[in-house]
Amino acid sequence: MKPTNASARAMPSARAVRFYVANGLLDRPEGAGTAATYGYRHLLQLLAIKIRQREGQTLDAIKKEMREVTGDALERRVAASLAPALTLQMDTSAPKHNGVASWRHVPIADGVELHVRDDSPAARDDLLVALREMLRNTLGRNDFGT
Repeated sequence: MKPTNASARAMPSARAVRFYVANGLLDRPEGAGTAATYGYRHLLQLLAIKIRQREGQTLDAIKKEMREVTGDALERRVAASLAPALTLQMDTSAPKHNGVASWRHVPIADGVELHVRDDSPAARDDLLVALREMLRNTLGRNDFGT
């Protein structure tokens, strides 16, 4: 199903995240203002919101669903939705240098790193920068060194 509006396709802005929190779609972050931090559950909730928007669901319907999903059920739901898209790009025959696949490591935040195999279309520098910034914004960690 195609997205019903442009916001379903867009990376959520800080304003959109605050809107989702204010309207009960996302749990409140730890702290407040510029000290607010978002964790793994927030990331899963945000992914679930965007996935459901792309499927054509209204925010009211998504809000109701989000209230009913607890614990690892949210993680399973997001993983099940993303799995087909992710597995289409997987190639188990990674090119190897001296028998070892070559990977690019992109630091995102303290304890978070993105690994991209060198032969992946996503290994382009411009895409890696975009992915890094998107993930940092999603995690609320813009202060991590470049």
